[in-house]
Amino acid sequence: MTRFDASTPGDRRSLFADAILAHRQRNSEFLTVEPDAAPPTAEDELLPWIQFTERTFAMDCTDAELDRLKSLVSEFPEFRIESLDSPEEAEGTHAKISARSDANRLASFIDGAFQRVYGYDEEYTAWVVAI
Repeated sequence: MTRFDASTPGDRRSLFADAILAHRQRNSEFLTVEPDAAPPTAEDELLPWIQFTERTFAMDCTDAELDRLKSLVSEFPEFRIESLDSPEEAEGTHAKISARSDANRLASFIDGAFQRVYGYDEEYTAWVVAI
C-alpha cells in the first residue's frame, strides 16, 4: 500500500478495501482506521476509531451512537453484533461485529459507520493508521 488517507467517498472506500486486502495478505493482527478530526457534533476532541481483525469489527460508541450502529448493522444481513461490553468505569459501549464479506462490502460498512454512527459529513478525511 502506498497511500494511507482519503477524503472523498469513492477514494475512502477504495482505501479501506485496499487496506483490508493488505491486512489479509500480511496476516496482520488488526487494521485500524481513524478520521482526521473529531466529528462536527463531538462534545470533546476524542477521535472514534474502527478496528478490523480477521472477520470482526471493534468500535466504541456512546448510547446514541450505539443505536445508530444497530441500525447500520441491520442493513448488512451478513453482519452480526457479537458482543456489547459496557464496563462500569467506561462512559460507552465496546461493540464487536462479525463481518463475513468481501473487502468492498467491508469498506462500505467502515465508511457508513463514520458517517452515520459518528456523524461525519461526506467529505471527511480518514486515515489507515495500522495494518
